[in-house]
Amino acid sequence: MKALVLAGGIPQSYLIEELKRRGIFSLLADQNKNAPAVELADKFFMISALDVDGIRQIAIEEKVDFVISVCADQMLLVAARVCEELGLPCYIDYETARNVSNKEYMKRIFFENGIPTSKYCVCSDFSKNIIEGLEFPLVVKPVDTYSSRGVIKVNDLNELKDAFNNAIKISRTGTAIIEEFVKGDEVSVDIYVEDGVVNILCIRALDKVPGTSGFVINRGRYPAKLADEVRTKIQNVAQLIAKSFKLRNTPMLIQLLIDGNSISVVEFSARTGGGIKYRLIPKISGFDVVKAVLDLTLGNKPLFKAYQYDGYIIDEFLYCKPGILDHVSGLEELFQSGVIDHYEQYKIKGHKFGEISSSGDRLAYFSIDAKDLNELERLQQLAGKTVKAISNTGEDLIRHDIVNFIPY
Repeated sequence: MKALVLAGGIPQSYLIEELKRRGIFSLLADQNKNAPAVELADKFFMISALDVDGIRQIAIEEKVDFVISVCADQMLLVAARVCEELGLPCYIDYETARNVSNKEYMKRIFFENGIPTSKYCVCSDFSKNIIEGLEFPLVVKPVDTYSSRGVIKVNDLNELKDAFNNAIKISRTGTAIIEEFVKGDEVSVDIYVEDGVVNILCIRALDKVPGTSGFVINRGRYPAKLADEVRTKIQNVAQLIAKSFKLRNTPMLIQLLIDGNSISVVEFSARTGGGIKYRLIPKISGFDVVKAVLDLTLGNKPLFKAYQYDGYIIDEFLYCKPGILDHVSGLEELFQSGVIDHYEQYKIKGHKFGEISSSGDRLAYFSIDAKDLNELERLQQLAGKTVKAISNTGEDLIRHDIVNFIPY
């Protein structure tokens, strides 16, 4: 059996390892020949995972049994389309993948089904008339990107024009969403939908890089501290989303804003959360969503059984000041001494850092878990002071000023 995996990041490396355990030959498509999963794959194709025609051609020529993607919504769209066109199995059909991957379709279905979300408009040409009925501040987003690319908060018409022009340049369809800014604390909710019923696996609070006009996450905190009433609302809204998008058996990720007891859905996708979620979710819930996606693709129903982790976890994403990276120190030392539970480094020697604009600018991340908050704070602060990213001029590039403990 052959599987064509789209994108070669660390989560996809985990998927390829699982394919190997099941005796499935793995082909990998990624435009980066140095992607982490390249050395694990049985065969590599240096091609963009978003190139539908190229992916279709590989699938045909290699006679693959299925095309699969995890932890990336735009790649999910490609996988669903190619599988549907070639009659290959996929856990989600193309229309549903489109609805959960494109913010324009998503927001329309939100409004049609009474899912709480911000007022918005969609456009490809700018005119001040398009925002009639919307109030500043506003948020501008490309309809079809990820990792917070091109997402900017604006306070007036001039800022809006600049952000809009940037968004349509980034968008593959030249289209942007303009929506009202909703204040609140952001949480991510990871879910597994089984036979149409929502099962919440993890609710995590998200902190953002301060001092920027974007929405770049620099920290995840588990568990999110929420009132019972809010948790019930999240459960009900998640169930309404699953029903509205006709989701039966699939992972699901929802991003929400919480203000008091009010919630507003930012966006969602029918996939596993990206980044480090491939290892966080099994640790917190006992349910491996990546393996579940593979099971669903192969026509097997995953055995759903979950528990809740009794402790606290901080995932700290490290960012840098502008400069050229020479080396990183401290992460392995922290891991070996038990201060951090896990770490990943995303940038290598020679990488040039600019201003922080998306989660793709991360240098690395480390994870800390503890049974009480005092220990959690101590370990986070120790790790934050120890790790360093040394530039080619000997300067420490890490933004230590944003590695802060947020009290519960």
